[in-house]
Amino acid sequence: MVAKKILIKIPTGLEARPVALLVQVASQYESSIYVECDEKKVNAKSIMGMMSLGLAAGEEVTVSAEGPDEELAMENIEKYLSSK
Repeated sequence: MVAKKILIKIPTGLEARPVALLVQVASQYESSIYVECDEKKVNAKSIMGMMSLGLAAGEEVTVSAEGPDEELAMENIEKYLSSK
């Protein structure tokens, strides 16, 4: 399992379209991927779960991935969340 704190740099934060794109990125991988913020932990492959976090630009989240392609999944999710 890998876990990493990631700062969200997407200017609009995670509203509908960026969440949909994040779910698409996460869904490409076999690994289980979760995003945590404060006390909430949601499946990164769930649009409703991700929307419930209501994340804004500049917030820090902990992303964890566990499975056969966890390293690659983490790398690409970090790349997406850190893009401006």
